[in-house]
Amino acid sequence: MSEMAPLSAGVIGAGSMGQNHARVYDELPVTTLTGVFDVDADRAASVAERYDTDAMDLEALLESVDIVSIAVPTAYHHETARTCIDHGVDVLVEKPFVSDPDAGRELADRAEKNGVTLQVGHIERFNPAVKVVRDLIDELDVISVSARRLGPPPKRTIEDTAVMDLMIHDVDIILDLVDGDLASCDAVGTAKGRYATGTLAFESGVVGHLTASRVTQEKVRELTISARECRVLVDYIDQTVEIHRSSTPEYLRTESDVHYRHESVVEQLTVEREEPLKNELRSFAEAAAAGAEPVVTASDGLTVLEVTRALDRAAAETESGTADDALAADGGHR
Repeated sequence: MSEMAPLSAGVIGAGSMGQNHARVYDELPVTTLTGVFDVDADRAASVAERYDTDAMDLEALLESVDIVSIAVPTAYHHETARTCIDHGVDVLVEKPFVSDPDAGRELADRAEKNGVTLQVGHIERFNPAVKVVRDLIDELDVISVSARRLGPPPKRTIEDTAVMDLMIHDVDIILDLVDGDLASCDAVGTAKGRYATGTLAFESGVVGHLTASRVTQEKVRELTISARECRVLVDYIDQTVEIHRSSTPEYLRTESDVHYRHESVVEQLTVEREEPLKNELRSFAEAAAAGAEPVVTASDGLTVLEVTRALDRAAAETESGTADDALAADGGHR
């Protein structure tokens, strides 16, 4: 697929994420950045000038491109994606997929009827470290999967809670890595939606633990898999994968004493460092060109959305003192 003719690509929404999409479409050999649209015409023009392309109105953009990324606020995902689909343009919608699961199901049906590729932008699926772990995990007897996504207060305004903005990434990864149906989920929140912990319980007995924070004075992006054979530690930022195993404990005799030693053996797996967004948009373009199912489907995005909404509601209810079974209320199960 790397030798396919470049697809003309557009970006809807020229904020911080949209600007990255524009940059990557401009850099990838499989795409040509054709235009940018934003309701803020000056911002669209600035981004277009940076990448030597055109700022267009939405109608003109959709008449000019094969594929498009939607990087507007979540509240506008449904109507924007629907317009793209009706124009026959293959579309990648940034996460969260939509605000309302019913709207997402309508988009999925509409895309299928129109023969349009519809991908949801869960970028960590394309992190090279995650790909290494995916190849490894089937060989393990997994007990739990834990994720921490922490950081200081952002400089820009983010309307979504830490659960909907941050934890959603790790919900997607855990649901992708762990086999079997989800039995239940729960969460606890504090700091006015800026810190939350969540638990996912699978029917297989595997447990998922998640922490998301916008009030932690250190940026952490890590995933830990506890298995009977080993412990696997993934650093999303450094793109590293370590396997920790315990050696056989032994007693060491010296001339004057006896010492107990129990060491850990650490294996560093090879990870080819790549930019996840480039992997994601390349994969999207290749799926669109082939008319194939994307790596992250609308169905995947809906499942993640339902579970994350349940966690978000549970976290909010603990802050208000009215926690109950959020998963049952939202119907968020696999």
